Formats: sequence, structure tokens, C-alpha cells
Amino acid sequence: MADTEHIKIIPLGGVSEIGKNMTVLEYADQLLVIDSGLMFPNEDMLGVDIVIPDVTYLLERKERVRGIILTHGHEDHIGALPYVLRQINVPVWGTKLTLGFVRAKLEEFGLVEAAELNLIEAGDRFDIGDFDIEAIRVTHSIPDGLCYAVRLPMGTIVHSGDFKFDLTPIDGKTVDISRLARLGDEGVLVLLCDCTNVEKPGYVPSEREVGKVFDDVFAQAGGKIIVATFASNIHRIQQVFKTAAMYGRKVTIAGRSMAKNVDIAEELGYVAIPANTKIRLDEIDDYPPEQIVVMTTGSQGEPLSALARMAMNDHKRVKIQKGDTVVISATPIPGNEDLVARTINHLFKHGANVIYDAIAPVHVSGHANRDELKLMLGLIRPTYVIPVHGECRHVAKFIELARDMGIPPDNAFSMEVGDVLEIDKSVAQLGAKVQAGDVLVDGIGVGDVGDIVLRDRRLLANDGIFIIVVGIDRNTGDVVAGPDIISRGFVYVEEAEDLIEDAKKLVLEILEGLTVDAATEWTTVKSDIRTPVAKLLYARTRRRPMVVPVIMEV
Repeated sequence: MADTEHIKIIPLGGVSEIGKNMTVLEYADQLLVIDSGLMFPNEDMLGVDIVIPDVTYLLERKERVRGIILTHGHEDHIGALPYVLRQINVPVWGTKLTLGFVRAKLEEFGLVEAAELNLIEAGDRFDIGDFDIEAIRVTHSIPDGLCYAVRLPMGTIVHSGDFKFDLTPIDGKTVDISRLARLGDEGVLVLLCDCTNVEKPGYVPSEREVGKVFDDVFAQAGGKIIVATFASNIHRIQQVFKTAAMYGRKVTIAGRSMAKNVDIAEELGYVAIPANTKIRLDEIDDYPPEQIVVMTTGSQGEPLSALARMAMNDHKRVKIQKGDTVVISATPIPGNEDLVARTINHLFKHGANVIYDAIAPVHVSGHANRDELKLMLGLIRPTYVIPVHGECRHVAKFIELARDMGIPPDNAFSMEVGDVLEIDKSVAQLGAKVQAGDVLVDGIGVGDVGDIVLRDRRLLANDGIFIIVVGIDRNTGDVVAGPDIISRGFVYVEEAEDLIEDAKKLVLEILEGLTVDAATEWTTVKSDIRTPVAKLLYARTRRRPMVVPVIMEV
């Protein structure tokens, strides 16, 4: 019998971290998933492409998962969908732009034909199983952002999505403040609230303020203008097209992800490109520099991005010249500061005039500042609150803010990935954790890169590798070839002859007493070689390369 007096809220990602947002609501033996996002790897995850949530909890209950609802189209909210739907093919709900981006991702994975994508709009109210859901419009740095109110007999659960209170958005579609206020009047049991910018006072400036700065920049720039921003920042992209047209400039796009997003947004009616403004990248040389605007990816200094290649004078089409203007219309995501600074320095070295957030307001956040979070709390007036989309310090500061707004400390929950908030007869408490965490995607491998592989990669990156190759007669145990030494990232063999010779002598000494028979375990022999050689190398160099013995039976 289904339990109708019990609600579970289970974040599988997106709490005490920024990225891979995924929250599970469990009621009456049914599961509803909000968002399915990815996260980009940190500096310790060498070689890893992306990080997605561990969905073991959903896989073990796949027949009870009723669907996935999406708040908006950013990668940290939709990026894991292809990996999840490949394992749990459930219906997905989202707005037109969000599903446009989702459909493009699923096409890359060959999943679009099998996927059930359901179109909704702000203001819609619909049922998924026993979940009564209302979609409410909010503003963010991408159009079609939604907040969700999920009504259950025990109370209403509100998920804010990513939001800010932009009262003059580019598309004119403002936050539905009156609907949020009526929700508060009706009574809200739990609010899951974006807390990213809780440390920043006041209100986030409107996106239109960036347009005013663009106008000043375009009016003064002499050479070509290069604007780097997030590929999904459709409102920012729209303003670049509009301003370029005002000043008689042609716009071209560098970066596959941005080009794809612009095509989708234009097709769906979210970007209006003035006539005769957009040109192909291979047409850039047909116009003088003062008539060109290049929109590009790489605002985070990503080494392989279009802007980074321009900064290194390695881009096939776009060369930075003295007098060009580069606008980096984004702030560095925590951890990317050095990459962005390096890119800016190289751009200056080529003679460009670089304009970035530290010297001009060329970017505004898509996340609510502190006073906007107060407004959301004041409108919703929840019994319980869960800060999401923030790191540990953001969570702690949001709980302080909630306390100042009259929410008792015991009613504000600092949750981690895998925690379970159980609500029974309007009493909420943390229960036992479920399996959750990070799944690393490297190339086409999903989850096959774990802690041991990452440890080996860090070891190789820090101290290199030392390979010992030796041929042994399988019948007598005599060394018939080698030992030969291959060193990469540790020492240059020709410059460390004494060390290499001593390592070879040590290997021969170890092998002299080897007795070979049918039961000889070559794995044990390799271990007998590895440990003494590693000790020798550390004693002589104070470094610990990965020592790899290779034994060839002859």
C-alpha cells in the first residue's frame, strides 16, 4: 500500500556544490525528478570531461520514476539527461527553448526518437502521477526559466529554479511575482531555493545594463570587436546582434556550441537577428575590421576554446590585431580565475583593448543577490527551507538569512548529496543517506574512471613514469634481454646515466635468484622489482614516479 503520509526530498546533486543539479521528490511510492545536470571537473580530475550524478537510487526504483521536469536549459540542469535517459527512459517536461536544447543533445546520442518530450509553458498546471505541478515564470540569464510548485496532500513543495528579479528583462517576460505571493498565501511546506549569490548585497542589475555598456564599447571601438560570453546566454547574444546592427557591423560566431545554440534560439523565436547582420566565419576577411563583431565561446579561459586559441594566435580564422577590442562578458567561475587571467594577458600582449568585469560592468549574474533572496523568502513564507545551488559557505549564509527572516534554525536544512529529508505529518527530519555522488565521464567511458585511476593520473602528472623492460627465459629464468629503461616525465635518460645504470643493476640482482617453474607468478616478480626500484629512485631524487616493470617471456 502506498504511503500517502510521507514525503522524501533527496538531492542527488546540486546541494553544497554548484553543478549537476538533480532533486528527487518521493511520495506514494512514486518518484519525480527535478533537473538532470552535469558539472565540469575540478583540477584534480585529470582527463575527465564531465561529472554527472550517481543515479543508482533511481535505477533501483526505475519502475516508480514518473518523469523529469526541467527548470531551464543550462548544462548544469540538463547536461546529464542523455546519460540518465539511456538508463531510465522516462518522460521529460520543459519549455520550448529548454526542450530545443535537450533535443539537440539527445540527437548527438541517438536518443531523440525514443525520448518522450512534453512541452509546457509558464502558467501551466499539470499532473505527473500523484504530483500536481504548476510552472511559474522566473527570470534568469537564459529565457524560459521556471520555478515549480508541486502540490501534495501534505503540503506544497516549491523549487525556485535558478532565478533573479529582473524587472526589465530583454524579452519583457518578468518574474510572476503575484503568483509567488499567492503561493505564500496558500501556504508552502518546503522551499528549495537558489542561494548562489547570498554573499552579495542588494539586487542584481538588469541585463539591460549590459546593453548600455555594449553601446559605449561599440561606439568607441575602432578595429574588430570580439565578445566572449556563455554559449547559452541568449539575452546577451541578442544584445550583441542588436548593438552591432546599430553601428553597421556584421556578426559572426566562433565556437560550435554557441553557433548551435544561436541556430536553435533563432529557429524557435528567442533571438531576432537584424537583416544582413549575421555572416559566416569564413566571410570575415570580406569586410574591414571596423565592420566586424565576433561572438565567441571561451569566457572561462578554457584552453581549447575559440577565445583561448585567438589569444594564443592559434585560431584558423580570427587573428587578434593591435586596436581590436575584446569584451569578456562573464565572470570567472570559481577555479577558473587563473585561466581567464592568462587569456586576458595574452590578448593584451597582442595589442588588444580588453574589457572585462573587473574594469567595466560587462556582465550581470543570473542569480539573485541577498535582498532578492529576502524577497523570495518573504513572498513564499515556507515552513521549511533547503538552500540549493550553492557551496557550503553559501548554504551557511542562506540559513543565517532565513533565520533573520523568521524561519527557525531547526526548519532550515543544510543538505549534502545523498541526504534524505523525510517529512511525516508536517514534521521534517534528516533520515538515512542513499547512494549518491559523482560519476566521471571520460570520452565514451561513463563511471569507469574512479579514485584509483585519478590517483594514477595525478602521480603521472606530478612525477612521471619509469618503465623497466626485461626479457626472461621461461625455462631457466635467465635474463636474455635488458633490462631496458624508458622514462617519461621523470628524468631524461641520457642526462641521468648513473641513476639508470644503478636501477638496471638492482633489477639484475633481484632476478639472479629467480627460480622459474610452471607455478611462477610473474605478478609477484613484478612486485619484487617495483618496490626496491621505487625506493632507489626516491632516495636519489626525492620523487616517486610510477614504476612499471614489464616482463617478456622468451
